[in-house]
Amino acid sequence: MKITRFTLPTVMALAGAFCALAPQPLLAQATSTGSGQAYPARPVRVVIAFGPGGIADTIGRLVGQKLHDRFGQPIVGDNRPGAGGALAAKLVAGATPDGYTLLVTTTAIAVNATAVKDAVDPRTQLAAVAITASAPTIFVVHRSVGAKTLLEYVRTTKQGRFNYGTAGVGTTEHLTSEYVFRAMPGLEPTHVPYQGGAAPVIAVAAQQVDLATTTIPTASTFIRQGTLRVMAAASRKRLAALPEVPTLAEAGFADFENASWIAFFAPARTPAAVVKSLNAEINNALRQPDIRDRLTALGFDLQTRSQPEFADYVKSEVAKWVQVIKATGISPN
Repeated sequence: MKITRFTLPTVMALAGAFCALAPQPLLAQATSTGSGQAYPARPVRVVIAFGPGGIADTIGRLVGQKLHDRFGQPIVGDNRPGAGGALAAKLVAGATPDGYTLLVTTTAIAVNATAVKDAVDPRTQLAAVAITASAPTIFVVHRSVGAKTLLEYVRTTKQGRFNYGTAGVGTTEHLTSEYVFRAMPGLEPTHVPYQGGAAPVIAVAAQQVDLATTTIPTASTFIRQGTLRVMAAASRKRLAALPEVPTLAEAGFADFENASWIAFFAPARTPAAVVKSLNAEINNALRQPDIRDRLTALGFDLQTRSQPEFADYVKSEVAKWVQVIKATGISPN
């Protein structure tokens, strides 16, 4: 498993270029880990729950660079994709709760909490640190597709039998697709799970799968280049970033809204002072013009919440997805 330091520029040829940001003045930290040492006194490992090029990876690297600039310590990124983010969550949940191992993941952790056997419960086994942004779910196809609408493509062009790729089993993109496609008579979708957000997008660009359920930031490079077409958005109203793209309801499917959020977590029992400090620093990073402009241009909706507010939000998200799964009968397993 390749481990990459955030202090080095990360170039993603197919998923967009992510470069190191200009350094900020270092911040002398007085936060204690409980051992009397100032935090952080050594490198911090950030475990990214999905592969390179996806929304978790993008956020982890850009925010990680800012934390390096502020702390003066290396922030070491470690991509550990697998099981819809569950592998990385288990790794971090079992780590020493000292603030030196963090998790970057998505809404998938709230879905997995009660839908997947033995999954990590973010309410009890992790400490919610900070939410960073959300990214609307979209459906993309290769530019060669001649159908005008998503429904025409899957029902007429593909005669109801098609496959679609997502970042993994149990992700909200997976559940959204199952909910939307299986509610339509005559469709027989086949899910193709990948270990990260960039992989299914690349697979559609290479015409290896029919379509991908993904996010604007993950597919932005291909959309700008014209390699991929956005056929629909899982939103109540048209997205400001893609005003020409119909909502699912306009495209002939069930009215459904979904956006994946991206957030930082730490092991449960991490010192409260460390968690609070990390929340403040991550929120501060998101307010910096270079970060804000970069993420907005990629299609992210930035979010900042206090640590208690984010912890309450995680609880509400787990409850929400429990209800979605019960109502639809869909299981991410």
